[in-house]
Amino acid sequence: MKPTVVTIGLGYIGLPTSALIANNKMAVHGVDISQHVVDTINAGRIHIVEPDLDQAVAKAVEEGYLKASTKAVEADTYLVVVPTPFKGDHQPDISYVQAATEGIIPLLKEGDLYIIESTSPIGTTEKMMDLIFSKRPELKDKIFLAYCPERVLPGNVMYELVHNDRVIGGVNETSTSKAIAFYSQFVKGELHPTNARTAEMCKLTENSSRDVQIAFANELSLICDKAGINVWELIHLANKHPRVNILQPGCGVGGHCIAVDPYFITADFPMESRIISQARATNNYKPFWCAEKVKSARLEFELKHGRQPAIAIMGLSFKPNIDDLRESPAIHIAERVLQDSGNADMYIVEPNVREHKVFKLTEYKVALEKSDIIVFLVAHNEFKGLSISKDKIILNFCGVELS
Repeated sequence: MKPTVVTIGLGYIGLPTSALIANNKMAVHGVDISQHVVDTINAGRIHIVEPDLDQAVAKAVEEGYLKASTKAVEADTYLVVVPTPFKGDHQPDISYVQAATEGIIPLLKEGDLYIIESTSPIGTTEKMMDLIFSKRPELKDKIFLAYCPERVLPGNVMYELVHNDRVIGGVNETSTSKAIAFYSQFVKGELHPTNARTAEMCKLTENSSRDVQIAFANELSLICDKAGINVWELIHLANKHPRVNILQPGCGVGGHCIAVDPYFITADFPMESRIISQARATNNYKPFWCAEKVKSARLEFELKHGRQPAIAIMGLSFKPNIDDLRESPAIHIAERVLQDSGNADMYIVEPNVREHKVFKLTEYKVALEKSDIIVFLVAHNEFKGLSISKDKIILNFCGVELS
């Protein structure tokens, strides 16, 4: 079956997107640099945790609409869904997008549609257009290029890919129309047309806005801790105001979107993005603050009991009920606590991950039983409603509801 669509990148967005398209009876050829990922998908299995994704992939592979390999092939539509991290100095890194684009340039033909879904700095789509036409000048004005960012919530990706609105911006009106026609085949949400630069900025704006709102909640948690106020109760009461909707604080901000995307704005507009920059600083500080609170609790325990406490770190993922550890503040806290713990027993718990290359993982019931200090970093479902002995010290940085 000749593929209609090539998706480059089979991660947390690329694989669900590929499965969704394939389940709509469109032949999809997925590309990933990992042979393990390719082999897993071709066997009808998945390498990430996402509800309903396993069934979608198994069905698409079984029916022959989804295949994976490490190399792109000729198709009609190409989706670039690769990571866009930042470099050490918080400068955007679009090298993955560029490498993916270069890989398909020899395959492009007149009438093809090229779409970037990866979160990207403003102007990236136009840069890739220039790159393509510099190597294939005969394709100028004969192919269509657009940008369409995803806006899904991990843990509900398969539903939101279908039902969420999408912003679609082409390098020209014809490209926008072509991209809208493509997405209309499998997206039920409204498709909003714009230009590529506005679509790129829209994605960055959405996540920067959320980062600022989380920073406000995290800043409140710092203030309330110093003032002896229960921040969770405070926010609950403040949100009774009809026009107030404060988010819940946590141990920081993680994931490949909110913790990264604001830098794509601050890098290009440092003087104009002061609130966005300060929000990033606040959310980056929160994990250090949490780690210091754990350290203080450990020292107090040692002074009181004359021995080192056993410590349980509850949760490593960047948000509840997923296995995604990218940019997770809980990871940084666990590392700092481990460095400061000396010979103390440490129990690291992450129910959504089977094994970790750095941490030895412990089943959560065992960790609760053996630990003196229990540090909740992620509000996983497994942690909700737990009954914990009163002689244990609890540091609840994520507001998980205990019995």
